[in-house]
Amino acid sequence: MWRMMLVRRGGRASNIVRTLLRNSSSSSMMEPPAPGQAIDAIPPPVGWKPNQEGPPLDPDAYMRGPVSSAHAIVDGKISARDSATIGSNGQVVHGRYGELQVGSSSGIPLEYLALLRHAAEGAAALRVVLEKSGSSSNNKGTLLVYGASQPDGFATLQLASSSGQAVVGVVGGEHSGNADLLNLVKTKTEEPGVAVAEEYAIVKQCFKELVEKTVSGDDPSSWTNFDPDTFLTEFKENLLAYTEAFPEGRVAVPEEQFEFFGKEKDRKNFRINMDAYLSHLPGGAPAISPDLLDKSFTLDQYAAFKNKFGEQTASVITGDDVPVHGEFNPPVVVRDMVAQPEAVDPRLLAPTTVDGEPYIPYEFSVAHQSVPPMETKAGGPIVGAIISVTPDLKEAAEFVEKAGTTKRAKAEALSFLPNQQRNAFAAASSVAQLARQQGMPVVTVGGSLPGLESVGEPTDVDVQEALAAMELDEMGESRLNYYIQVYRANDYPFYADYAVHRATEVLSGPRQIIVTK
Repeated sequence: MWRMMLVRRGGRASNIVRTLLRNSSSSSMMEPPAPGQAIDAIPPPVGWKPNQEGPPLDPDAYMRGPVSSAHAIVDGKISARDSATIGSNGQVVHGRYGELQVGSSSGIPLEYLALLRHAAEGAAALRVVLEKSGSSSNNKGTLLVYGASQPDGFATLQLASSSGQAVVGVVGGEHSGNADLLNLVKTKTEEPGVAVAEEYAIVKQCFKELVEKTVSGDDPSSWTNFDPDTFLTEFKENLLAYTEAFPEGRVAVPEEQFEFFGKEKDRKNFRINMDAYLSHLPGGAPAISPDLLDKSFTLDQYAAFKNKFGEQTASVITGDDVPVHGEFNPPVVVRDMVAQPEAVDPRLLAPTTVDGEPYIPYEFSVAHQSVPPMETKAGGPIVGAIISVTPDLKEAAEFVEKAGTTKRAKAEALSFLPNQQRNAFAAASSVAQLARQQGMPVVTVGGSLPGLESVGEPTDVDVQEALAAMELDEMGESRLNYYIQVYRANDYPFYADYAVHRATEVLSGPRQIIVTK
């Protein structure tokens, strides 16, 4: 502390430091310091007292009590088996697996250990799928996971991704509406893995194409496999329809906005008020001859127009006071370009080089523009699917199973289910179907479903793998993480009941709820 004070006192402190360093040298060890230059001559800061440790505490402040155990909530109750307790000798004892061989250097939070069963089940599911598919640590592939935000499914996703597998995770409907959680799940998948919402997996063709891109890699040559004339034709049709719907002379709003429904005494000033109210909106479109548009507005001019649109967008985003093209009204810009075609930047029309390197476009182009060869990662063939059994999925699967064996009976059963259960069944079916088409195994974790094999209880190897994944490495990171919400019942006992209430709500939130005592 005195050393920091010396530096802060500027020139005088510098002289003192130099004097002290000089006095500490062997040649002048016995020389007394100059008057007023001894360290005792420096006054201490105001309010400083010897052996003072921090500011005085507020007498009314509540001191947090020590945490001795952490509990997960299972079936609407605080679980004694899914818990971790600190013993009298500092050892950690799990309610299911007994004493755990974890030290303070491992950096595993006690709250994580309450979720050890879920983590071990995730490790067991990954092991079973890889064994059944004949894959090994050296044979990478693509793994499909439904329920990627559930504690067991989330563990499977992270363990598989950290082992080199490409993971396509599907976040169930209970959490798919939380954009922050969806992005967090995405961050736990290594390229080319990805995570999508349940609503995306329901559209089977879109989900199939996404998985195929993950399996074989996104070939850059496919990015230019389009017909630019089709884009130009559709643009012209939309432009002519726009000019007809919003003619010049008024703002570009639907005609219904100008219908008067007020009192007769207000009719006189209604249009004046509406024009003033809507004046900040863009104006209507000028009339454009279809024949002249078709003749003069070529594909090159369309590419130049899109470039202008991009520059204007960048101007608005950056907050420039003066837009690039003045008051930007797209129909007016097209009309001027039709009347007088503009010169087009060659880079918008054909690939070129920049400083000797291939030019890579950073936006979609309608012109005949090729993409230079680029290396993209491929996940490899599908190795299997793991389905985390959520409450909605379990109820839907059991209801459909009881309905009968015919497709008609199953379809009629699905029509009577709530939307969230029907969506869960459809998304999980998409995941399982893609794995079955490749002859790969489909297993469930965290429960059982009719017609599917369950992982069952994890082995000691799975428990040790989960513990090893939770440990911090040399960089302070771990292969397995959870997003948790802790209720400190050791400080406020009623938090235990409140935590159970929160965990059993219809939408309990994306975080795993842990109670400490």
